[in-house]
Amino acid sequence: MSGRDPQEPHRTATPLELLFDLTFVVAFAAAGDELSHALAADHVASGLLGFGFAMFAICWAWINFSWFASAYDTDDWAFRLLTMVQMAGVLILALGLPEMFESVQAGGHIDNRVMVAGYVVMRVAMVGQWVRAMRGDPKRRESARIYILSLIMSQAGWVALAIADTSAATFFLLALLLLLIEIAGPVVAEKRPGGGTPWHPHHIAERYALLAMIALGEGILGTVAAMSGLVHDRGTGWTSDAVIVLAAGVGLTFGMWWTYFVMPWADILHHHRERSFFWGYGHILIFSSIAATGAGLHVAQYYLEGQSKLDSTGTVLTLVVPVAVFTAVIYLMYAVSMRAADSFHLILLVCTAAVLVAALVLANQGLPMPWSLVAVALAPVVTIVGYEAIGYRHLRDHLSRLRA
Repeated sequence: MSGRDPQEPHRTATPLELLFDLTFVVAFAAAGDELSHALAADHVASGLLGFGFAMFAICWAWINFSWFASAYDTDDWAFRLLTMVQMAGVLILALGLPEMFESVQAGGHIDNRVMVAGYVVMRVAMVGQWVRAMRGDPKRRESARIYILSLIMSQAGWVALAIADTSAATFFLLALLLLLIEIAGPVVAEKRPGGGTPWHPHHIAERYALLAMIALGEGILGTVAAMSGLVHDRGTGWTSDAVIVLAAGVGLTFGMWWTYFVMPWADILHHHRERSFFWGYGHILIFSSIAATGAGLHVAQYYLEGQSKLDSTGTVLTLVVPVAVFTAVIYLMYAVSMRAADSFHLILLVCTAAVLVAALVLANQGLPMPWSLVAVALAPVVTIVGYEAIGYRHLRDHLSRLRA
């Protein structure tokens, strides 16, 4: 395990990595389902807090594996078996989400014991992988040692916090400290004098894109759920409203996909590896907002079935907020990673915000829910049309400067 070539041509995701990602289909679905239930019950604050905590835990587990695999995937028997152990840990983590959400809503001690157990399983395997890398790659031994220490220190802290009987406020205050340790570990390790790990820029960009598509699957599931509320639960069959919901859900998901894949992430990482931290950590907000959009479509299902405590405006807001966050983070990451301030992007952002505000206003004025979903689905269209008409020229110029 001496490290992969970071300039290896035609490096792509492996079948094992794709199998590993399937466990995150379950994790995203569990987090989105819990959020939609909380929002429909009008437990907005606790739902969002629990969802934020859950999504960081899910995304961080994936990040830990994916960056290591990009640098040290030997695909031998030991690597495969340790990956299988990590997959089991992800599923345990997903099984612990309901208890965590319930405890956040109750307002007492946060019950994350099952989630922590899942992380213990994952990190036993992850430490084993880093020990192999430390022995097989002497040049980067110090970086591997820092990864091992940060994993053990943070995991010991999570175990202690899960056992301790603390209030919710104390829990999240201490959790914030542990999150800082989690985030700081890779930063310190990758900046050691011996050099950072040999991760592959095009490979890691593809891996993030694949996880984004898994998160987008929540939008498809949410669309099916919303349609089910019309076609089956109401017993009205395939009406025009059902067709409109289908078009809105698929259109919104497709628009977010199009927006994400406009961005030249691989080129940025290839030319500026030092910009990977903001890019890699910032994606947690992108994945979370995509998954939350799917949860918002689930909330629309509950509204159509008459099982939600939210009114029409509140229901539309569960979609408007994640779509707005997704769009804002995409543009922010482009500007920071590309080092390009573009006034045209500000125009597109303002137009997108206008579309989302209009969707809320129309819902408040009594626009039927299916058509309100269509209004929200028009938001990504602003970026798509702007890029295809004018923006691609700006992108070409930005890439020329980046490559120079």
